[in-house]
Amino acid sequence: MMAPEPGPHATPTQAEERGAALALLPIAATLDFYALPDSFREQTLVQFAPQLVAYLAFGLWATHNQAMAARVGLRFCGLRAGIRWGVLTGLLLGCFNTLIILRVVPHLGYDITFLKATPHAQLPVLLMIPWFICGIALFVEINFRGFILGRLLVWGRQLLGPKLSPLVGTIAVGISAITFAFDPFMVNTFQHLHWIALWDGLIWGIIWLKTKNLYATIVAHAVEVMLMYCALRATLMP
Repeated sequence: MMAPEPGPHATPTQAEERGAALALLPIAATLDFYALPDSFREQTLVQFAPQLVAYLAFGLWATHNQAMAARVGLRFCGLRAGIRWGVLTGLLLGCFNTLIILRVVPHLGYDITFLKATPHAQLPVLLMIPWFICGIALFVEINFRGFILGRLLVWGRQLLGPKLSPLVGTIAVGISAITFAFDPFMVNTFQHLHWIALWDGLIWGIIWLKTKNLYATIVAHAVEVMLMYCALRATLMP
């Protein structure tokens, strides 16, 4: 894996950052969602509420910090390496998860035909690939890896000190992955398949933690989803 670039391109230190604890807001909103009555949880706007809270918190955080792109891992100097690692990771995860969905899940007795009725399946192919999928990958990775994971990492180090940095990193990756996998819209749309997002979130989180390169997770996310989308569409909607 590529190590973060030293020198003037390095990510600003956590001591210089303000408002990192804002990342707790979308996590709390996700937890609150599952405490709501079923009638509220079925509403689309309520399902999107944690993500809306996340982007509002991100905007508030961004107004109080400089070098925002560097902090979330979007330094231009990391673009080439991010594409390289992202394509490789996306292809591997895409093949693995497609195998899980098409072979393992039906063998265990679970239905996958509901995927034909998801919003993603209803959109035209030329809109989904590449535009919609790449847009989703960009915004989701900025939210869950660049903002939630990155800010949890900074906040944890500010709170506990640099000596516990490895523990903080592990916890931050785990919390961000669980928040991602249990995002209300994710659970409502993909039902029992939302668990796949858990190991995706862990892998993408580890990549971001080790490289501080958000290009890698954006590309990995986009490549994986495009591969899975094509394979599932060809199988379920020939």
